[in-house]
Amino acid sequence: MELFTPDFGLIFWMFVCFGILFLILWKYAWPMIIKGMETRADLIDKGVEYAQNAKEQLDNAHLEAGKITAEARKQQAEILREADKMKNQIVEEARGEAQKAAQKVMDQANEAIRQQQKEAEQALRDQVSEFALQIANKVVKQQLADDKAQAKLVSSLLDEMDQKN
Repeated sequence: MELFTPDFGLIFWMFVCFGILFLILWKYAWPMIIKGMETRADLIDKGVEYAQNAKEQLDNAHLEAGKITAEARKQQAEILREADKMKNQIVEEARGEAQKAAQKVMDQANEAIRQQQKEAEQALRDQVSEFALQIANKVVKQQLADDKAQAKLVSSLLDEMDQKN
């Protein structure tokens, strides 16, 4: 039972050793432990502050990205409207130019048709006059074949001239 009831000397030396150990720890170890805990606390505080700053920056970046995305969508819609307007304008211009070109071709075709018609009329007149001359030549040759007919023709022509004058 000596273990459960220690002597006075044992208790005294245990307190002395504990006091010396406490003083050594309090003098040298405790400031290092406190300094390490303060450093760790500062590091944790800085980490929390950095995390909060990072969260704020991330939130700002999300807001900025949302603004940029909205602006990009607005610009995209504007560009698409402008492109559609330009497409319609180009189509209308092309349609107008095509109509002008078609009208020009039609005018040229009408002019060509008129010209060909005039040429055909002239050719027909030339042929008719040529046929008339050939017929007249044949008729005159037949009529002028004998002298009596020639004299009769000359006198009738002279009579017609006299009547006209």
